[in-house]
Amino acid sequence: MAVSSSSSSSTLKIGIIGFGPFGQFLAKTMIKQGHILRATSRTDHSQLCHRLGISFFSDKRAFLEADNDVILISTSILSLSEVLNSLPVHCLQRRTLIADVLSVKEYPRNVLLQVLPEEVDVLCTHPMFGPESGQNGWKDFAFVYEKVRIRDEATCSSFLRIFESEGCKMLEMSCEEHDKVAAKSQFLTHTIGRVLSELEIQSTSMNTKGFETLIRLKESSVNDSFDLFSGLYIHNRFAKQELLDLEAAFEKVKRKLQQKMEVQQEQSPNESKL
Repeated sequence: MAVSSSSSSSTLKIGIIGFGPFGQFLAKTMIKQGHILRATSRTDHSQLCHRLGISFFSDKRAFLEADNDVILISTSILSLSEVLNSLPVHCLQRRTLIADVLSVKEYPRNVLLQVLPEEVDVLCTHPMFGPESGQNGWKDFAFVYEKVRIRDEATCSSFLRIFESEGCKMLEMSCEEHDKVAAKSQFLTHTIGRVLSELEIQSTSMNTKGFETLIRLKESSVNDSFDLFSGLYIHNRFAKQELLDLEAAFEKVKRKLQQKMEVQQEQSPNESKL
């Protein structure tokens, strides 16, 4: 669903909670677009923020009392609940839009609705790219979102236009549907990559193109933290079944190979003795 035909978003005052690599990655494009940014994080990023022209707050109360149009949650999946419960959310401005960019969606939606005051707007999003894949721009990457509780449509639309104006494919989708699809794609991809890492596969002198693809998948997967991978499993209720289905598929392939070998041995009993 298109958000707007406008080529750029209105200037927003955006506060980022969790200024790790992904928060920094998003912030650089937001600054380029002319938005005013603030940040707070468990790690002191004050020097980096100063270089980027971002106001860094070590005091969470002062951060929440700042005049933010949007507060962007960019914590890890595993730390979300702890971080949100540590915030003095009663200090939030009534008109503030709270958006998250986590890789699972039902879980942050539920936590945000539980922790935040009812008058605060909630937008759940997942940019389907990161610092590596999006280093040369965001064009044609998917940006998934659900307007969970939106009263201020203007602010919400302005925030979404940040991504639309960079050429993202804007996909409005329920948090439940997102997690169903992500379990079959993102989680499965990470799982295969982690398995390849455990196998310690390495490039050889006779690589096929397919094997080179596996090498890249392994390297891409281990570049992300194990906490991210764990979060994709623990906090996506559909991931558990995908892991079971993967195990079952592996066993099915093994059985097919075993059956084929037994047929071959029956047809050529002498070869089996070689």
